[in-house]
Amino acid sequence: MSDSLYKVDTTPRLAQWRIENLASCSYRKSDPFKIGNWNWYLSVEKHKVVFVKLFPEISNVTRDNPPIASFIMRVISSALGDRKALTHPEIKDKVIKSNEDFVWSLEVPLSGKFIIDVDFLDLKIASPDGGEPCSIWGGEGFTQERSNAKALGSLGKMLRKGIHTDITINASDGSIGVHRAVLASRSPVFQSMFSHDLKEKELSTINITDMSIETCQAFFNYLYGIIKNEEFLTHRLALLHAADKYDISDLREAIHESLLEDIDTKNVLERLQNASLYRLTKLKMSCIQYLVKFGKIFEIRDDFNTFLQNADRDLISEVFAEVLGAWKGY
Repeated sequence: MSDSLYKVDTTPRLAQWRIENLASCSYRKSDPFKIGNWNWYLSVEKHKVVFVKLFPEISNVTRDNPPIASFIMRVISSALGDRKALTHPEIKDKVIKSNEDFVWSLEVPLSGKFIIDVDFLDLKIASPDGGEPCSIWGGEGFTQERSNAKALGSLGKMLRKGIHTDITINASDGSIGVHRAVLASRSPVFQSMFSHDLKEKELSTINITDMSIETCQAFFNYLYGIIKNEEFLTHRLALLHAADKYDISDLREAIHESLLEDIDTKNVLERLQNASLYRLTKLKMSCIQYLVKFGKIFEIRDDFNTFLQNADRDLISEVFAEVLGAWKGY
């Protein structure tokens, strides 16, 4: 048998297992695939009915911190006629330790090729202090550690309390006092403003009229190392514009990695256009593969038609090149 029979294709939150010609009274278990902190398996067993199971690999990680999973599972097959797909009701915050913790019994006969599609909505682990479970995605640690590594903790206090600020930023709907030295140390664009004979060197204000005061606050919170994760997620697309405008590579990369983590049918087209606009190659390819390889283009047909009418021609060409490549694979 080909190794491809057991291979599961993944994005950071989506898994698809393509199964061909599953005989009656048979059992098949996938290769392990990584989602979140765990290696996972899918298995399918066919008797009078089909049983589909999702479970993590037994390991110290699983025993110490079993996943608390929220997901939607679908089975996609042309044998289902007009329905095309069967969808299991959303699983919400279920602890999954073994291959008996999630079992889906399908009484609809399946023949020929079909796809098991698992859309992970969230993965949590128990809180070490006994509080509410914590999501492993969008946690404060990664983003906050990255920004904190760029700025001393004391700088945050200087920004919050306005200690010896020496320049005022005028946003579209408000102002904030900051420090030239911090801005210059974090952005070559600001450094150039303050080093050459530009008006910003002489004046005590900078006008940033393409950003709201909330976005400006989030932007400077990042530069000073005190941004919170919720604030980061709320403003990340606006922050991506700021990172590009002021050439702040670590912020750009943090946003790039964050946007890769939660691609779904609601945001994939917006992500794709931003990836093209800001030259985020990995995000662009992930969005295109999500649409084409994982078949999500058919779930958002109307939105995709609107996208085709308005998107950049080169970007549309890249999408269709991927479509043509996928067709050649069949």
